[in-house]
Amino acid sequence: MAHIKEKDVEEAIQNSLIKSEFTQSASSDFDRKSCINKVELFKFLEATQKKLLEEFKKFRPTNWEEKLIDMIDTNIKQKGLITILREGVEDYSLSSNLRLVYFKPNNTKNDETVKLYNANIFSITRQLYFEDGAKTSIDLVLFLNGFPIVVIELKNKYTGQDTEDAKKQFRLDRSYRSKLSEFNTRTLIYFAVDNDEVSMTTELKGKDTYFLPFNKGIGQGAGNPTIEDKFKTHYLWEEILLQDSLLDIFRNFYFIQVDEKDPKKKIAIFPRYHQLDVVKKVECKVKEEKAGHKYLIQHSAGSGKTNSISWLAHRLSKLHDEQDNLIFDSIIVITDRKVLDKQLQDAIYQLDKTKGLVVKIDKNKNSNDLALALQNKSKIIITTIQKFSYAYKKIENLEKNKYAIIIDEAHSSTSGENINYLKLALSGKNLDEAKAFDAKFESTSEDDVNKILEAITDTRHLSFFAFTATPKDKTMQIFGRVKEDGKPHEFHLYSMQQAIEEKFILDPLKNYMVSDTYFKVGKKIKDNPIFEKRGANKAIGAFINLNEYNIKQKVEVIVEDFMANRSLWLKNQAKAMIVTSSRLHALKYKLAMDAYLATHYPYVKSLIAFSGELKVDEVKYTEESVNAIKESELVKVFDSMENIKFLIVADKYQTGFDQPKLCAMYVDKMLNGVTAVQTLSRVNRVAKGKDNTFVLDFVNSVETIKDSFARYYTTSNIEEMTDPNIVFEFYHKIDEFHICYEEEVKGYCKLYLKEDRSPTDNAKMDNFINFGIDRFNKLDDDTKKDEFKTYVIKFFRAYNFLIQIYPIKKTSLYEMYIYLGGLIRKFPKDTINKVELEGLLSLDFYKLKRMNGDEINGEDISLHKGEEKELKGFSEGGSRSKEKEEVDLNSLIQRINDLFGLDLSDEDRLAFYDQPLEAHKKNEDLKDIAQVNSYDEFEEQFKKGYFLKMMLDKKSTNEVLFQKIFTDSSFKSYLMENMSKELYRHFNA
Repeated sequence: MAHIKEKDVEEAIQNSLIKSEFTQSASSDFDRKSCINKVELFKFLEATQKKLLEEFKKFRPTNWEEKLIDMIDTNIKQKGLITILREGVEDYSLSSNLRLVYFKPNNTKNDETVKLYNANIFSITRQLYFEDGAKTSIDLVLFLNGFPIVVIELKNKYTGQDTEDAKKQFRLDRSYRSKLSEFNTRTLIYFAVDNDEVSMTTELKGKDTYFLPFNKGIGQGAGNPTIEDKFKTHYLWEEILLQDSLLDIFRNFYFIQVDEKDPKKKIAIFPRYHQLDVVKKVECKVKEEKAGHKYLIQHSAGSGKTNSISWLAHRLSKLHDEQDNLIFDSIIVITDRKVLDKQLQDAIYQLDKTKGLVVKIDKNKNSNDLALALQNKSKIIITTIQKFSYAYKKIENLEKNKYAIIIDEAHSSTSGENINYLKLALSGKNLDEAKAFDAKFESTSEDDVNKILEAITDTRHLSFFAFTATPKDKTMQIFGRVKEDGKPHEFHLYSMQQAIEEKFILDPLKNYMVSDTYFKVGKKIKDNPIFEKRGANKAIGAFINLNEYNIKQKVEVIVEDFMANRSLWLKNQAKAMIVTSSRLHALKYKLAMDAYLATHYPYVKSLIAFSGELKVDEVKYTEESVNAIKESELVKVFDSMENIKFLIVADKYQTGFDQPKLCAMYVDKMLNGVTAVQTLSRVNRVAKGKDNTFVLDFVNSVETIKDSFARYYTTSNIEEMTDPNIVFEFYHKIDEFHICYEEEVKGYCKLYLKEDRSPTDNAKMDNFINFGIDRFNKLDDDTKKDEFKTYVIKFFRAYNFLIQIYPIKKTSLYEMYIYLGGLIRKFPKDTINKVELEGLLSLDFYKLKRMNGDEINGEDISLHKGEEKELKGFSEGGSRSKEKEEVDLNSLIQRINDLFGLDLSDEDRLAFYDQPLEAHKKNEDLKDIAQVNSYDEFEEQFKKGYFLKMMLDKKSTNEVLFQKIFTDSSFKSYLMENMSKELYRHFNA
């Protein structure tokens, strides 16, 4: 016998809601034809809008109730229930719209609006029989003025059922074609509930119904905490389903999202628990604290930050204090994401039809438009932070208004000069002050710089709301709140751990495979030249990384793995990303992949993504020229074209790229820290039928990747706060070198801050910097030069960072910061002599070997509780000598081969063709063919008539390698192409 029955939980919910002024309604009150509790609807209308009902009756004296229901239904079919609830019902016979609900008024000063709000009728029906002749019933339905807006299926774990059974019942036993379940016509939200957890959906679509978790989270993971004397899911009926809460959600959160690619596709958005929670907690705190505070909101990738930002921006724009004054004059949303622009505007327009509420300063608008929007007190302004560096100079008359600054994807980039320009722009100055602001640069008083510092450090009128999934150490210190432990923490957290455990995102570490590369290089020359060590190390890395055989081998592994093991995922919709280390690396991958696909999978295609223009062998390449599509169309084409399976990227689409079809990633680039988390998180988006991801990594270790994720898996903690007085330490270290003279520093700063500099002013500034550079160049020791440069850069970065946290008011530090900005730009570059090894080295041995997991799925390297790590703090270390060490080629080769030449055998030897190649260079027939034909014609004849004969001649010298040529098509292709190229170049030299 069950200890707790399902009806016990039903009664708990019913009793709680009735205590909060819900009424009890019966299933018999429900009209199954219209799917409305008509008793409650007409009772509400009679109590609130009797005059409008009389107007309606006048034109429809018979059966007016049914005709009114039909008229309401017609309005709903045209616009959707959520819009009709907000705007009311239109009809030619009515002098004004007929309201189906009254939302809570902004204040209680008007007794009539309060009375109307209190006239709303909320009721609860248990076991609602909603279809004629059907014996099935819904456990709980909540009605608003007769409309069944909330439906709940309840399960009891004590009888062996849970939310999964409730979801199954919604999918299979609840006809989504019934009027009750029609999208956005009657029911607006469906909850699957058990004793411990809650899930939700806004639309029933049979077996395709998709549920989202609606849990509070516990210990930074999924689930709900145990509360004394309550069910774990009590918050649903004690917080969310209360009258005020529900009406607030339907008025200010719920909206219809239209698919850009197919406008007929619509999704109703009901906020998840963490989204509701952050908006309401921020609102409550802002009401308490008013303007002038910071809020770091750490929400996992894929957690719906775009919607959270939209709701928060709208909420803050309407927020009033106790005296009914607006707390913020304008809300400024800082973002570089185009998708946020449109989604934010669309969502807010549904919530608030006020024209011009949102002003977008996009690429078609300039800093003048931003200045104008600020001066006009536009309610919500969407812009990039870079526009403030110009806008602040163009604001002639701006009161010191109060602003909420919402930062999308806050990282250390928002801690630099751009934030200072934003603060200057919003510092507030009227026309007279603006003129004085310009005139002050003619003075030499310290007070002039103090005014700048005051504008930067006085942020009592600014509140910052910084959203990020992966806060850096600096981000934590700038936007976090210092607690009892003396360290900064986030204001609100929705962790990666919780998102993964709730299956809202997938874990990219679930199937992670490392493929180590082994190789040995040899010399093509007899000499042993000496190189600068750093340049040589860089060159040998490029030699291996960009080697055609290396790339071709990896391309074959990638394509064959994906086509054999991943391509059928998502009903053949799965796609892959290849992450490369440079534009040239990406281009070589693209060319090699297209060549391989053409001969093995001709129906499969790839795209490449990189910025700017790349020139190789006098040929210019751009992303558009290689793909033969516009850059702006790449995302859409990659998504919509089923035969395009691979996207090859170089520092592009590794952040903010939301593509649920991306299931596999192949990494050939060093990743660490935030970059590793952001890049691998491209595959974590969920989609119907997607329950797996795969990562094959050619260069990173499991330890590095796990260490990177460990800092962001739950909450992000830092080791310690940076001591602001460190800037004085660096300042005095710089002073000891006697390079930066005070009068030159002040003179440069004065001219730098001048509004309209003349050519003479610019020449003077250049002279001030040159004086410092001349003294720097006279230092007699390279070690001293490196030490000075190190302290200069450390001071510049530390000041730039710390001025965002502490009110550093000492003018000499700010002047030095400005001066050093110029000095750094004119420092002699620390060049690494470029070393060309292409003609000196040969790749003799090569082998790719998969190192973890089984042959297909890799290893589960997911994080677990206790593996979290703290963020590394701001570096305070001293200088490091950069002596130009040298290395000879033999030593370099020996060291590289010792590191990477393990586990190799004759099977992996690539230099097999050196001797026959030299012999063929003496072949006069081949020479004649090369000199009178194009390369393509020469290559064809060489492959057909000479290559195979050469291999057969050498069969006895290496039987294993001979077999490899005829079993490994990629290896054979590599040999043929390289030999033909080398011979053609030789004969036509």
